[in-house]
Amino acid sequence: MPTRHKAPDYDGGPLVTVIGESLMDIIDDPRRGTSSRQAHPGGSPLNVAVGTARLGLPTSLVTHYDDDAYGLMIEKHLQSNGVAPVRGGDASTSTATATLGRDGAATYAFDITWDLNGAALPALAAVQASRHVHTGSIAAVLSPGDAAVRSLIDVARSHATVSFDPNCRPGISPDVAAARDRVEAFVAASDIVKASDEDLSWLYPDRTPEESLAAWLELGPAVVALTRGAHGPVLLNRQGRVELPGETVNVADTVGAGDSFMAALISGVSQLDLLGAAARPRLVALTPADLPALAGYANRAAAITCSRPGANPPGMVELGALAPPLRV
Repeated sequence: MPTRHKAPDYDGGPLVTVIGESLMDIIDDPRRGTSSRQAHPGGSPLNVAVGTARLGLPTSLVTHYDDDAYGLMIEKHLQSNGVAPVRGGDASTSTATATLGRDGAATYAFDITWDLNGAALPALAAVQASRHVHTGSIAAVLSPGDAAVRSLIDVARSHATVSFDPNCRPGISPDVAAARDRVEAFVAASDIVKASDEDLSWLYPDRTPEESLAAWLELGPAVVALTRGAHGPVLLNRQGRVELPGETVNVADTVGAGDSFMAALISGVSQLDLLGAAARPRLVALTPADLPALAGYANRAAAITCSRPGANPPGMVELGALAPPLRV
């Protein structure tokens, strides 16, 4: 039978809920001289939420930011992109300073607090109303908020599909053994998992990233994805494997590229009508013919983001709809 492509149905609530940190990305680009510092709303989960919203999926973000100057910038950014925030915690807005190298790649220094104190009930309501829940990054490993995140994911499993991106930050969680344990617990609770080659090389230095990806597939997800920068992505499921080359693009920087990949992967799965717990058996049975379309769609989203400064994911007008799969 042909794979179905359809617009998502929803009852006015969020189709997707993302759980995780919001922060200000302070980008220092020495290539642009002494006045190179710029501040942009960021954080991997925030970027994914903006990405899914721009791709037409009604999205909420369970997060933290304060009513300070940076927090107001974050709130304006979320509202302008149609993301509904659910706020917890009472600390100041977190920051991440990204210093860009000659190739546009970023290294980070963080001032982060992660807590969802005071938002338990609205966060639970958002998760219960959603067909898909995404989390990852600092939110999955930093106390005290990480415990709340895991509880929300456990609730989500009964009715929603779940995705996870570890987006490892050794400066935040330097104990690699502890980080590995937490990451694997989230992988086992997820249906779709994405990681970069840098994530997997840090978590598992004694094996190749693709060996680690295959091991994660055995923990339970339906689809696992590996991003490798300019070398392109690899997608695995129980039926097959696809590897695509990186798209040729003039790189402004790589900030947010992986988050755009993740958002487009969620959007692609939605266009295949495979979000939600009821669709889980069909997601697990996804054919090898569908994998190239999903990989290519997410790959294009990441390339568009790399072509312009900061975490600026594409919308549906730029990216278009998921291409029909090749039938083998």
